[in-house]
Amino acid sequence: MEETLRAEPAERVKDIWGARTPHAPGEAWPTRVDQQLADGIAEGDVDTWVRSACVLCSNGCGCDIAVKDGRMVGIRGRADDAINRGRLGPKGLYASWQGVQNDERLTTPLVRRDGELVAVSWEEAMELVVERSSRLLREKGPLSHAFYTSGQLFLEEYYALAVIGKAGIGTPHMDGNTRLCTATAAASLKESFGADGQPGCYEDIDECDALFLFGHNAAATQTVLWARVLDRLDGAQPPAVVVVDPRETPVAARADVHLAVRPGTNLALMHSLVRELFVNGWVDEEWMTAHTLGAEELRAQVAEWTAERAAEVCGVDADDIRRAARIFGTSQRVVSTVLQGFYQSAQATASSCQVNNLHLLRGMIGRPGCGILQMNGQPTAQNNRECGADGDLPGFRNWENPDHIRRLAELWGVHADVIPHWAESTHAMQLFRYVELGTIGFLWISATNPAVSLPQLPRIRDILAKPETFVVVQDLYLTETAALADVVLPAAAWGEKTGTFTNATRTVHLAEKAIDPPGQARSDLDIFLDYARRMDFRRDDGRPLLEWTTPEDAYRAWQECSRGRPCDYTGISYDDLRRESGIRWPRREGESASTDRLYADAVFATQPDYCETFGHDLATGGAVTAESFKAQRPDGKALLKTTAYTGPHEPPDAEYPLTFTTGRSVYHFHTRTKTGRTPELVAAAPSVWVETDAATAAARGLYEGDVVEVRSRRGRIVAPLRITRIREGAVFAPFHYGYWDAPEGAEERHPTAANELTITEWDPVSKQPVYKVAAVQLSRIEDAS
Repeated sequence: MEETLRAEPAERVKDIWGARTPHAPGEAWPTRVDQQLADGIAEGDVDTWVRSACVLCSNGCGCDIAVKDGRMVGIRGRADDAINRGRLGPKGLYASWQGVQNDERLTTPLVRRDGELVAVSWEEAMELVVERSSRLLREKGPLSHAFYTSGQLFLEEYYALAVIGKAGIGTPHMDGNTRLCTATAAASLKESFGADGQPGCYEDIDECDALFLFGHNAAATQTVLWARVLDRLDGAQPPAVVVVDPRETPVAARADVHLAVRPGTNLALMHSLVRELFVNGWVDEEWMTAHTLGAEELRAQVAEWTAERAAEVCGVDADDIRRAARIFGTSQRVVSTVLQGFYQSAQATASSCQVNNLHLLRGMIGRPGCGILQMNGQPTAQNNRECGADGDLPGFRNWENPDHIRRLAELWGVHADVIPHWAESTHAMQLFRYVELGTIGFLWISATNPAVSLPQLPRIRDILAKPETFVVVQDLYLTETAALADVVLPAAAWGEKTGTFTNATRTVHLAEKAIDPPGQARSDLDIFLDYARRMDFRRDDGRPLLEWTTPEDAYRAWQECSRGRPCDYTGISYDDLRRESGIRWPRREGESASTDRLYADAVFATQPDYCETFGHDLATGGAVTAESFKAQRPDGKALLKTTAYTGPHEPPDAEYPLTFTTGRSVYHFHTRTKTGRTPELVAAAPSVWVETDAATAAARGLYEGDVVEVRSRRGRIVAPLRITRIREGAVFAPFHYGYWDAPEGAEERHPTAANELTITEWDPVSKQPVYKVAAVQLSRIEDAS
């Protein structure tokens, strides 16, 4: 039964997940269409509805944009879309079109003159960019250039940037803020299965008997996905729920078992859960033997991790560990989701691989209700990884496979040696280190805000402000990062350009242009193509390196790049995406159906001539050689990998006795570039806060509402205190709150950005920064008012 909701803003901001539509396992998720129109606009006033999908989390909900008189005036969910069945969350309802239609939008290029950013023409701005770029290439070569991009561009734009950086310039210095949120998702999938790509799909939640959420606060990060879970929990035969999270979130409040582990101890817990499967006989030995490698090494590594030992390290109850393991070991269909609580912590890849191991030990993969979802944090993070605008090669190709490099070179019409493949690309943390050292003199940042989102912010601000480095920023607004740039390029937003993007379950949507961008703003694709033309990047035969003029031109080129690879798009055209609301890859040329689940045949992407990587040592990050990988004879088998537990990088000590961790608010996305300009969401969460537990507060004489200082070895933040059901000794703050809307100098006088405190450390394999563990002090600044 379809239900159309046109709730008032205050209602859906308060009722975050909307009305329940409960259902039993095996039943299709019922339809519920959410809609929000501008004040004074009725449905009959809308001139046209334009097909799109929401880009304010990684869920990728299908939607339509309402247009009247050349302006976006509303949004509604698409009832025929399998991802959301018509639903939208608060961010989609109140910050999609509202977050980009604002008088503060950048409408003309800016360049820095005498220390100030001033408006100029596109011609003048691009001439300056090209002059500096060309000079550095002549004087210092391609290693002088770096590109740092986003998880919010379109596929076509990532692919254009990948070709420019890897074939036009030939720099290994390319990464995205996907490194901050999704790198471990990719790394864990590659290490276990040989290639990136989520094995499961959201429909598995409709089928499962048990749901495990590892470091994944879905209620805040993916509101529509959590609505899907709530509809199972409120229906007949609800699944058992196990949650690993140091905070009692709305997700943890619905759990049958809540494991509130000490931040940084995930791997110890996971080793214990794996051990419980072995010692209780909850392993499908026949399936495991036929389809995996490494079982005996895994068994030996986890042997010492009894529930009691893990309980002591993690600070949880041993019986709860055993209860969680029993649920996993005895349920017939289990879905596991993983996100930042694992990805942004110590030994991230090793911990996330254990989730894969649990499923592999039971043969729970490729079947309805048996999904693994190593989640993304951003709407188009998957595309960045696929297209290679970050630290990957396009099409999930292997840096160490000469045939893969040769195929790319043929596609792009350049010599293979132009493509930097002597090592993996420079990851974000190392990239900014090279800027700090002066090795990189040209840094192009697109659609991201590292002056708020990277760790140890005082250092990052100094790096971006270096006069020796030429910084280009393209974005919608004058963010904290754009304010430090030498050139700022105004970009078109969602609804103002056409392109495709792929969500966390490999589902591709087409987002059509609904209106023109404001002023002189241009699409990111047009900006990249203009740069390539002005730089005169060419193929070896003399033709332009990028001969595209439209998004569909770029998409067709990408389809050819993806041919024969795990992420094959050759059977997904723009016309297909206009007929079908979301199509999952791989869909090869001539095929007509989505691939809902990978590895249904238990054949994994580990064939040496096909795999995306030969793997890494999970302790050191050292690459496994091609020879060593081939000697294992993986040949389509999954790999059961782990390493010894070592614990957090910066544990609490006598001077800094508490553990700081970061996370999200349900009302904001990243650094609030869009959500912070939406009245309904700003009213719901206007400013930063700090959380700790009652015992920690009492020991320091702190009360609810006190203004407190949280200080680490790197910086401080000041915020009102909330006393919550977080584990004892932990301190939490949301990471969204920077300074674009604060008084000048606030980062010094009244700092609010959580990353003032976080550490410059990263996982050895995924290179994802550690945001979840930092040692801090907590003290009062002012009494509660």
